[in-house]
Amino acid sequence: MTTACTSSFDPRAFRRALGNFATGVTIITAATADGRKVGVTANSFNSVSLDPALVLWSIDKRSTSYEVFAEASHFAVNILAADQIDLSNQFARPKDDKFAGNDFERGEGGAPLFADCAARFQCERYQIVEGGDHWILIGLVVAFDDFGRSPLLYHQGAYSMVLPHTRMHRKDEVQRPTSAFQGRLSDNLYYLMTQAVRCYQAGYQPRQLSCGLRTSEARMLMVLENDSGLGMADLQREVDMPLREIEQAVEILKRKGMVTDIGDGYGLTPAGVEQTEDLWTIAREQQEKVFAHFSPEQIGTFKTVLRGLIAEC
Repeated sequence: MTTACTSSFDPRAFRRALGNFATGVTIITAATADGRKVGVTANSFNSVSLDPALVLWSIDKRSTSYEVFAEASHFAVNILAADQIDLSNQFARPKDDKFAGNDFERGEGGAPLFADCAARFQCERYQIVEGGDHWILIGLVVAFDDFGRSPLLYHQGAYSMVLPHTRMHRKDEVQRPTSAFQGRLSDNLYYLMTQAVRCYQAGYQPRQLSCGLRTSEARMLMVLENDSGLGMADLQREVDMPLREIEQAVEILKRKGMVTDIGDGYGLTPAGVEQTEDLWTIAREQQEKVFAHFSPEQIGTFKTVLRGLIAEC
């Protein structure tokens, strides 16, 4: 049904209709020369131009934060990762000091920058344009960071996250070569195992990454859930990634409040346990989906073979 847009249409219905357009979630920050700083959660961020590199967002004219944005020479756009819902909520609600308890670094013009986002853009104030009951702030991007984390989304008044469209999986299956298991490769166990892992990860890894965690971070949480107190050397063996990635994952997960020190090792916090439960749910659902057409006996034999191979290493 099409609803005519006039000056008297229901603003709530209009807002609901706009909510059908899924957006990312950002926290826009700025600071003045005398040290006043502000941050607001916004989903009005958008790109404007590549040359020059311009972006925009809008703020309600009634916002008490606008005065700082209008005075500041720069503002920063922190594009939130999927696991930063709490940070989004912190800056979406009125509060005397929204930055309390949240670590940040200062960027261009003193604008606060948050860690572990999906991406960040530091912008010089370029232009402010009036747009009805909002001010539209256009910024010239002077620096940016791309962290490659899955972003937090907002759709129909609720948080959401990114998952690949099911049609993309079907497209990949159609384009898969029919000769994959012909010739001597069809009897090569190593080839068959690597191809099986590749196919399994095609459906599993995007769902895992949609939580806003990197692969090393997700693996670490799942390992620590089973073996709390592991030290760095044991973590490297169990997570099976380069030491530098493990060290970065520990640092990030501690900053996120999911991992804490336990003696000479590491363990999960309550927030880490909660996040790990989500990861295990994703893992269980993927396993049930992939192995649905195999009998319990076949799956039992498969596990026995895998465990035997692992024991030989």
